[in-house]
Amino acid sequence: MEQQPQLNEHNKQEYPPMHTCEHIVNRTMVNLFGCGRAVSAHIERKKSKLDFALPQAPTDEEIEQIEAKVNEVIARHLDVTVKFISQQEAAGQFDLKRLPEGASDTVRVVSVGDYDDCLCIGTHVANTSEVGTFKIISHDYKDGIFRMRFKLI
Repeated sequence: MEQQPQLNEHNKQEYPPMHTCEHIVNRTMVNLFGCGRAVSAHIERKKSKLDFALPQAPTDEEIEQIEAKVNEVIARHLDVTVKFISQQEAAGQFDLKRLPEGASDTVRVVSVGDYDDCLCIGTHVANTSEVGTFKIISHDYKDGIFRMRFKLI
């Protein structure tokens, strides 16, 4: 009988469609702009925001491109899967700086099809077909930080 890995406690209950969408947005930004994943996030059921460190504000065309790419990925109906690996294994593949102090040796990797892999302990949908349509509702740029506010419809 396979034993369930022991992970750190997680005290936040995310809205699975929005949280899965966050992963897709993060990968899209990394792919399009060569930046890191969001430097801060506030993910909620009705609307969410992500902040990215960018050298300049995205153009209106790039904003449309972000929205289109995220929706294209969602429309691929990708399975969202989970696997458990050791921190040592994860070190070569993921940024471990965001792990909490005293994190367990076992970490959880959430994969959105072949599009994104990320260390995450949150809740997700089983397939991107459950996410809905991604809509950027506003954005701004100040002091090297691009903030995007979005919702799912």
